[in-house]
Amino acid sequence: MTQDLIPDLVAPADTSTLVRGAHLVGSVNLPTAEDTFRTVAAHAGTHLRRIPDGEVGERFHWILFQGARFEAVPGLARLPIDPVIVAGFDVRPHVLDGSVAPGDLTFGELGYAAAATSSYADFARLRDEGVIPAGTRFQVCLPTPLAPVVAFAVPDARPAVHTAYEAAMLREIEAIVAAIPAEDLAIQLDLASEFALVEGANLGAGPAQAWFAVDSDEVLAGCVARAARVASAVPAGVELGFHLCYGDVAEKHFVEPADARRLVEVANGLATTVTREIDWFHLPVPIERDDVEYVAPLADLAIDPATELYLGVVHHEDGQEGALRRLAAAAQVLGEREIGVGTECGFGRGPSERTAPLLELHAAVARAW
Repeated sequence: MTQDLIPDLVAPADTSTLVRGAHLVGSVNLPTAEDTFRTVAAHAGTHLRRIPDGEVGERFHWILFQGARFEAVPGLARLPIDPVIVAGFDVRPHVLDGSVAPGDLTFGELGYAAAATSSYADFARLRDEGVIPAGTRFQVCLPTPLAPVVAFAVPDARPAVHTAYEAAMLREIEAIVAAIPAEDLAIQLDLASEFALVEGANLGAGPAQAWFAVDSDEVLAGCVARAARVASAVPAGVELGFHLCYGDVAEKHFVEPADARRLVEVANGLATTVTREIDWFHLPVPIERDDVEYVAPLADLAIDPATELYLGVVHHEDGQEGALRRLAAAAQVLGEREIGVGTECGFGRGPSERTAPLLELHAAVARAW
């Protein structure tokens, strides 16, 4: 399949909903950023407004590498139990060791800015060579501070650690923006732990609990407020988007959403709380849910009509046919709104031989609608 063979997308005969392109959530199972850029451009490039670097290197397992950044902070210490090793990373949480006042905790560099700067050099070179289509932006994917804090701090330490980690993430964004021209840059914030808290999901140590609220509605509002603070720091001219996520452990959600209601509530909350324009939202659609009931809450989506909406309808298990079923259900709810397609989460932890066919599947679904 070549880019020359990709026709213009057209609306289906039985609905006014129009599919406009595809979106990559972030992780892609290829060894280097250059491998990712070349492969993505070759198999789906003309369908994508933005291309991520695949979250290569230490970011392969999303936030697990951040444990070492916590360990390096004066005033934090690993919980004194035997190491808990996941994918080669020690995931024991940290406690306040009393050597530093909680308000004085300070994180060093988190690694996201350094990775983005390195990958952008490859991106810009390949775009100049014509490998990446002109006008494509470089996409940087970042977790909200909530995710690493929930993963790597014990509950009593989380309020202080979150304040310090948020400050560090804001410094990472400043460094990214300083290194990459605004017109070339798109920043995506990944919200995953937020939905674990809202749903009270068991992540291995009992139901997830927030320190800043009690009931699920208060938790949702608190999650939105914290994500919005970080998002609002992304300057104008840089594109901003959100990936809303129910997790991806062994290609499974930590809990299956009953429907898209909580996703819509978070998207609506961000739309009213973030103090700058939001360029896109990505929402997952589970493989089992090709029914209208799952997507019915999308009727209440109150985001700007200019904000791009991507639905994670693409699953390698049932290919184009399954994706089109899920799109058909969404079309019944969304009416005239344009949408794009993607997988429900990143696919970097799947086998690498699946990558190129999955990219081609994105293009095939968009063309078929």
